[in-house]
Amino acid sequence: MPQKQITIINTGCANISSVRFAFERLGVNVLVTDNTEKIAAAERLVLPGVGSAPAAMNSIKAKGLLSCIQALEQPVLGVCLGMQIMVERSQENDLGNVAATECLNLIPGEVKRMHAQGLRIPHMGWNEVSSLSDNALFAGIPNGTHFYFVHSFAVNPYAHTLATCSYGDEFSAAIHKDNFYGVQFHPERSSDAGAQLLTNFLNL
Repeated sequence: MPQKQITIINTGCANISSVRFAFERLGVNVLVTDNTEKIAAAERLVLPGVGSAPAAMNSIKAKGLLSCIQALEQPVLGVCLGMQIMVERSQENDLGNVAATECLNLIPGEVKRMHAQGLRIPHMGWNEVSSLSDNALFAGIPNGTHFYFVHSFAVNPYAHTLATCSYGDEFSAAIHKDNFYGVQFHPERSSDAGAQLLTNFLNL
């Protein structure tokens, strides 16, 4: 059987090493690139991200990756900020509350600042993921499994939610539309459950 391959999109605003090592532990050949031809030709892709939505979108535009990512038809997994920038817009911006950040518009939806009902922000640490759909991304992962989170913004539960998590208020732990999948948690930091989810993505 040929070795599975994954391409990580180098957006210029992500800690790629931990994602890369997570796939390499699964025996996967990993390519990290910002070359649009290699991205377009990839079998499966991961869109990672850390930091802020404005910085991520500015970096993607500066690298000339916007139209390339929007045209992808193969499976794409957004992780943490990578998930957040998959939707239409984010309230996270560099201008206070003046204007939203326009995102990739791959999946309908909006990222909003979390209202954690007095709990500490950012939401950081292990938390239970529930309301799992029967989507293949969560195959073999029981309802109530814990994953590792670090974030201050989130997408409210809606039609494209695959799984939810509660931290003060409920939010989308995973979303999906067509070939685009996003997870708010960090599967690369989520032990066996995270490895199972990455394996499921490789098998889509």
